[in-house]
Amino acid sequence: MAASNGQSNGSTLNMEQITAQLQNLGVSQIPTFPDVPLYPENNPIDIYRAFIIEQVHNITGAEPAVINNAVAWTQDLKHGDLVLPVPALRLKGKKPDELATEIAEKFECAALIEKPAAEKTFVRFFFKPGPLANLTLKYVLQKKMQYGFNSHLGLEDPTKPDSRRKKMIVEYSSPNIAKEFHTGHLRSTIIGGFMIKLYDAAGWDTTSMNYLGDWGKQYGMLSQGFEKYGSEGELKRDPIKHLNEVYVKINQDNAAEQTEAKKLAEKKDGLEKVKNPPKVKKPAKGKEAEAAPEHKWSEEQEKELQAAVKELEVVQEELVKRPSIDEKARQFFKRMVDGDKEALQYWQLFRDLSIDAYKKMYARLNIAFDDYSGESTVKVEDMEKAAQVLETKGISEDSKGAVIVDFAKHGAPKLGKTLIKKRDGTSLYLTRDVAANYERFERYHFDKMIYVVASQQDVHMAQFFKILQLMGSPYSDAVAKCEHVTFGMVKDPKGQTMSTRKGTVVSLADSLDAAKEFMHDVMRKNEDKYKQVEKPEATADTLAISAIMVQDYAGKMVNGYSFDMDRMTSFEGDTGPYLQYSHARICSMERKADVPHAQLLAADFGLITAKEGVELVRSLAQWPDVFLNTYKTREPVTVLTYMFKMTHLLSSCYDAKDAGNRNAKTMSVMYAESAEKRASLMALYDCARQVLANGMRLLGLTPVERM
Repeated sequence: MAASNGQSNGSTLNMEQITAQLQNLGVSQIPTFPDVPLYPENNPIDIYRAFIIEQVHNITGAEPAVINNAVAWTQDLKHGDLVLPVPALRLKGKKPDELATEIAEKFECAALIEKPAAEKTFVRFFFKPGPLANLTLKYVLQKKMQYGFNSHLGLEDPTKPDSRRKKMIVEYSSPNIAKEFHTGHLRSTIIGGFMIKLYDAAGWDTTSMNYLGDWGKQYGMLSQGFEKYGSEGELKRDPIKHLNEVYVKINQDNAAEQTEAKKLAEKKDGLEKVKNPPKVKKPAKGKEAEAAPEHKWSEEQEKELQAAVKELEVVQEELVKRPSIDEKARQFFKRMVDGDKEALQYWQLFRDLSIDAYKKMYARLNIAFDDYSGESTVKVEDMEKAAQVLETKGISEDSKGAVIVDFAKHGAPKLGKTLIKKRDGTSLYLTRDVAANYERFERYHFDKMIYVVASQQDVHMAQFFKILQLMGSPYSDAVAKCEHVTFGMVKDPKGQTMSTRKGTVVSLADSLDAAKEFMHDVMRKNEDKYKQVEKPEATADTLAISAIMVQDYAGKMVNGYSFDMDRMTSFEGDTGPYLQYSHARICSMERKADVPHAQLLAADFGLITAKEGVELVRSLAQWPDVFLNTYKTREPVTVLTYMFKMTHLLSSCYDAKDAGNRNAKTMSVMYAESAEKRASLMALYDCARQVLANGMRLLGLTPVERM
């Protein structure tokens, strides 16, 4: 099985050719409307929309833009290709069901559309199979890899092809350096990669950014771990895995050191909650007897609390004097901030090794970044400038030597308080995030910026955006163009949350390798096919990546899921391997049939008369609308759901029986009764392959030709 080359970009279809095709069908010029964004050069269904809008406008007087917004997809093709819910026209003076009947009776577009069906307050439009096949299949055959996509959407003025492309930045992945790339990082990485591909296909000028977590106390922790447990040999052999191992070990040592302090802190917190319980609501009149007894705080409890506070202070002082692993880490990071060469030498080594390892993983996932930045690259002067604005405008305040923002004082009590700068003067994430946002706005002048960040960071992101709003221009100007795209967490196979510190993460490299080996074993079972695969190991890896990514895309982004290797690698059901199999099967058919592309273009698509073939054509015609809908939802599952529905229709074509001879497969290319029928069927299957490949590439998958 080899990776599909997808043919050339094609995109040779233009409006003159489309108009000529329509004239051959007896249809005049496509209607246009100033305030209705239709793109018939990209989308065959927009041709039908244009005629529906024209007819409904003539019959009812409704505004074209209102009609366009009202005309919708159906949930199932048996209910029509498009449907008009008449109440959505917002017309007065006639009952919706009567108006639906009137529209159906007076509608005239016999060359393209069957007589509409009025069903209560709905008008259902069914496209005529022959003209739809002639239009749709030629769109796909000529536009090839560009079919379905619309580069007008990213223009400043979509009605003017020469207008400026809008600027989009997507920040995603953003792992902490020196930590193994695990399945938890997968979601941000592939969702961000999908966003970039989506906006590219919509014509935006995109920049993909990886903002690395490459600064902070954890590097002090890591340096101690390497000093105690590290091996130069292991570091060279597998740097990330080795650094991850020493990081887990030193954190375990640190946890052991902090055990006593942790117990005392928990005891202190528990007593303080007893001393200051939440206020109880007053009971309703007549129910005073049911009120909870008045809380009393005893002298003994106060003594116990004071003893716990003193004992905790003593233990914490001892940890600082020792110094503890945690204190050493803090001191190491302070040296980094102060520019200590020895400390920065360690940090630079870990950073460089991490980025090299990450780039290999990104290449494996079809991901490439335009900009590798990080917390360490944010300019000190920009952080100081941001801190000055926060102080001058009264957004930040001093709190026992530290600097905080109390959001309750700024109209956002649910956001609580957040630390901006520690007592030792070291800045925290928020300070850097604020300065980084400003730097990007100054550098790129973006029209929109998306942060792809897990739901665990929802509060942090809300605090970050709120601070930028409070700071005023230019910070508020930048954040007005920013958006946080959140997503649920990936859990381990048992449904447990993963943690790097506790060593409970599932390594993505190990998972991919295991899935790759599984796929390789499946491929080996068919010796004849296996021999024909040019690069079997690379192909097995592509299948493994498809398996993992499709499982991730199978639900809405906001939902988390458990990483289930058995389910994702199955060829049964709606999985990545099944999508790849569907694509490879058509590639195999094309090799055997060997019908030249010119014959496909010249084929008589009116020969596709079987119900299964007609349904597949209708599904392929929907792909540009699916892309447009995905552009609005930005949910990968929108694409995935369509592809699985389409491949199910495709599969039904293989088994379709001739109405006159139930033993004959009427949709079989190899047993077609004529060369003309053979070419028309092969054109249909080639178009299905192309649409499947286009959808897979949009999701970041590489279609394969053999397996």
